[in-house]
Amino acid sequence: MKIDLKELVSEFNFNLKLDYDLKKKNWFNIGGKTKAFYKADNLKELIKFLKKIQDKEKIFILGAGSNTLISDNKFDGVVIKLTQNFNHISLHSEQIIVAGSAVTDKTLSEFAMENSLGGFEFLSCIPGTVGGGIKMNAGCFQREFKDILTSVQAVNKSGQVITIPAEDINFKYRDSGLSEDLIFLSASFKGFKKEKKAIKNEIQLLKQKKDVAQPTKIKTSGSTFKNPIDQSEKKVWQLIKESVPLETSFGDASISEKHCNFFVNKGNAKFEDMKKLIEFVSEGVFKKTGVKLETEIKILE
Repeated sequence: MKIDLKELVSEFNFNLKLDYDLKKKNWFNIGGKTKAFYKADNLKELIKFLKKIQDKEKIFILGAGSNTLISDNKFDGVVIKLTQNFNHISLHSEQIIVAGSAVTDKTLSEFAMENSLGGFEFLSCIPGTVGGGIKMNAGCFQREFKDILTSVQAVNKSGQVITIPAEDINFKYRDSGLSEDLIFLSASFKGFKKEKKAIKNEIQLLKQKKDVAQPTKIKTSGSTFKNPIDQSEKKVWQLIKESVPLETSFGDASISEKHCNFFVNKGNAKFEDMKKLIEFVSEGVFKKTGVKLETEIKILE
């Protein structure tokens, strides 16, 4: 039996909103409302909220919204966003950085540079948060979260806090394999001593490579599909290029001219437009190559 969320509004004040519009909360700028939106300021309040809803509602954790496509229909559940106290970052020891799950990947990369720690440069090109990065083992330029993570702290839907060492996580390409039941709170990362100037130069080089290859300053959610590493030696963009007309669009949902694995909202694309485009490309690639694509972006319906 679901609980009456209206009764919780007074208890959680301005941090719990009902019928909340998610359109501005994601990079695609697409989406409708959620039954409830909860902004968790700290761990104590988050645990209190989780215990109140007692796993009787569907939960979706929203980070930066940089790889999320949200339905125009109302989400029948609670969207949780971690703020304030989950946005901390500090040097734990000479080579270990501890970062809250709401810290952006770019901030983590810059913090590592300021502390002369190498290994974090690739994060400067990933437009998400630490929590989302761990969840999907985000990466680019041959580096992934698994390469720097030492442990992650999480809370389950019952409000129990646990620490998981990186060696206990079965990381795969764009997947951590960790339970959907977990909400990541913070993580520890290990780097190596490196000259600040050398780190800065590498970050600039990676950013230049990214700007040449990928669309920027536009409504997009990054790579749409994962590279099908088990099925093909070709990258997903090569398969798309060979299989479908790249000028294909549905409404304002279209394929980026700069990188065909990036789909863009050229104006006022609807959820169904973007979903149709994803399905059209996926079916086109399968028909032409026999390769079954898997989405990298998270779809909230």
